[in-house]
Amino acid sequence: MSPDRALSPRARALVARRPVFDAHVDSLQRQLDLEHDLGVRTEGHLDLVRGEQGGLGSMVFVNWVDPKYIAAELGGAKLRTRNLLREFHRLLAAHPERLAFAGNGRQLREARAAGKLAGIPGIEGGHSLEESLDELVWFFERGVRVLTLVWNNHLSWIRSCQSGAGPEAPEGLSEFGRDVVRTMNELGMLIDLSHAGEKSFYDALETSAKPVIASHSGCKVLHGHQRNLTDEQLRALKRNGGVCGIVFCVPFLSAVGQQEDQRLRDSEGFKRLAGRNPTELFLRQGEYLQEKAEPLPIWVVVEHIEHVVEVAGIEHVGIGSDFDGILRTPQGLEDASCYGNLVEALFARGFDESEVLAICGGNMERVFDAVTGPGTRAHGAELLAYD
Repeated sequence: MSPDRALSPRARALVARRPVFDAHVDSLQRQLDLEHDLGVRTEGHLDLVRGEQGGLGSMVFVNWVDPKYIAAELGGAKLRTRNLLREFHRLLAAHPERLAFAGNGRQLREARAAGKLAGIPGIEGGHSLEESLDELVWFFERGVRVLTLVWNNHLSWIRSCQSGAGPEAPEGLSEFGRDVVRTMNELGMLIDLSHAGEKSFYDALETSAKPVIASHSGCKVLHGHQRNLTDEQLRALKRNGGVCGIVFCVPFLSAVGQQEDQRLRDSEGFKRLAGRNPTELFLRQGEYLQEKAEPLPIWVVVEHIEHVVEVAGIEHVGIGSDFDGILRTPQGLEDASCYGNLVEALFARGFDESEVLAICGGNMERVFDAVTGPGTRAHGAELLAYD
């Protein structure tokens, strides 16, 4: 049964407007490594078919590169990122009737007016730049409009939120890191501070002349996971004009959910899972946890949204599912056809239509428009063919 069959008429009507801007999805790995065509219904969390069904209008297709590629060979991380970005270009070429590149706010609106999904390429982890501003520009010219400055691995120019940084990692941003931020402002690329350490977070806010996002995070006061943001960070995002995208990753949202995932990850059944490559293994592990784990209610996601609203205001919260980059999702948010269930839950908690539209996509769209607007190269830039 289609998920929208269970929605109220009010929620179904809102979903039909395709209001969702998902600031973080990892699905390109499946297209590269498993030859999934994301233009048709596939395995995993997200494809264009289920996105349309669920009310998705815009999304950031991130290119995440395992840090192991850094050590594999000089240029390894850069090459892996380029290969993932090529998959975005292939998807555009294969499905022009469903997907359009959105390099700025105007192009995003044009895509939606044409009834197409607006696709925005992103990179998750500054290690893909291999310490080169020229590489940053190369990626920009081929469509990248969002950069998560750091992933869970510390870099020579930025510290992540994880422990274990050695003396080679700065406390926050180095001068090169600040140059990355300034260059992104000039180009018209959205700075994403999910995964950043606290000092890195504040250094980036101090340096940036544009609003920023934390694309896929949660609230630390609700669950003290290192990937979540403190109330002071949420207030700083408000002062910056930025947005926190609430993630659908169960271990980030709930201590109980994190413990349940760990219980199953320690099980023999989980350890016996296999795949022909890491992406397929990750897919099978996610299916296992989703099937076996005690479900985490969708209300936990709503509670994180409500907390951001309470601390920072309704204008500063959005969605960053992390679909296909996480193993397990809350009940009712199993894949991209299910955003309507979140719409319904928000209505049930008393949010009105204008507030739900802001949460689901309007706030992220506003920031994207501001960052890629007049005064930046993105404002008039055309997408270069991948070479």
